Amino acid sequence: MRILNLLKIALKAIALNKVRALLTMLGVIIGVASVIAMLAIGEGSKESIRTQISSMGSNMITIRPYAERQGGVRLNRDDMQSLTMDDYNELESKATLLSYISPQVNGNGQVISGSKNWPSSIYGVNPDYLSIKVWEVTDGSMFTDAEVKSASKVAVIGQTVVENLYTEGENPVGQMIRFNNIPFKVIGVLSEKGENTFGQDQDDVVLSPYTTVQKRILAIDYLQSVVASAVSEEDAAAAVEEVNEIMRESHRLGANSTDDFEVRSMDELISTFSSTSEMLTILLVAIASISLLIGGIGIMNIMYVSVKERTREIGLRLAIGAKGTDILIQFLIEAILISITGGIIGVILGLGSTYGIEQILRWPTSVTSYSIIISFAVCAITGIFFGWYPARKASVLDPITALRYE
Repeated sequence: MRILNLLKIALKAIALNKVRALLTMLGVIIGVASVIAMLAIGEGSKESIRTQISSMGSNMITIRPYAERQGGVRLNRDDMQSLTMDDYNELESKATLLSYISPQVNGNGQVISGSKNWPSSIYGVNPDYLSIKVWEVTDGSMFTDAEVKSASKVAVIGQTVVENLYTEGENPVGQMIRFNNIPFKVIGVLSEKGENTFGQDQDDVVLSPYTTVQKRILAIDYLQSVVASAVSEEDAAAAVEEVNEIMRESHRLGANSTDDFEVRSMDELISTFSSTSEMLTILLVAIASISLLIGGIGIMNIMYVSVKERTREIGLRLAIGAKGTDILIQFLIEAILISITGGIIGVILGLGSTYGIEQILRWPTSVTSYSIIISFAVCAITGIFFGWYPARKASVLDPITALRYE
């Protein structure tokens, strides 16, 4: 009952100075709204990075030759011959944490169809490649294992290649194209993927059996890389360790020998980009929190002024039997009410700002429940922390001195 009476007194005191209370809340409102908006932008960017990287491949693991240095110059990985079909066969037969695996060789050149041509890249892979890259064929079909074994001159092309070679809306399936003057029959068209995290157009691609690209385009018998997919995201790190062990055994490397290959997973990329995004989020939140600090100082200043203005009232209450703790709790309630009310308005403004940023600026955002909970907790702490000194000062006033105050 005592707390309820003190709450009524605090509400009445705030209501008598509405404009001043609103101006005091302004710092808290801006601070909370800024923190929520900045956290939403940070979380949105992390989710966007994770989604974009995941779209490049489902739990993808890449095995490539180690780029050695000779005379201070790093060699081109694609020209190194340390990765062979024996390595691929070993991985395919022994790896238990890989769901799909494909050899990969690639080259650049001109794709020609009739009088149209387009510079693109050709990737020699096997049918598992689509599952690894989480890709679908929207028209036609993917080449088969039988066509890989026979080194058939067939191709599946990306949307960018289609748009630049078949400008009249023709169906590419069944048409003949040439890549560096080698004829290929188009048997399928890939679904659209767009740009990846690095700004590379994933649809500007021609897929063909790796045996065909090895023999007809590149004239090589080694692999430039092997791509695989871990059975799950949780098993990606263990899959990398397993691949390392199999590759070291395949290359007969001793305990003290340096690896002549590199194994990379998407988890490394996600971790790197996420840590960078987290640092930027922390920086933005720290800057936004300055407004919250200023708002807290504003609350302390106004509460101190309020104590000065109501000194006679405090003296009268103390004289008729009010305890110092009653005065302390009353002014603390006022400070907390101002802070939490500002926090509520700030949360609404922050959510509105986040929606506006997403709709107008087209930035990815993601509002998390913990950001709202933290904002309310900080508001309450701000009210208590910055309201304590003025409230404490009011509670220790001498009743006689306070009644004589003018």
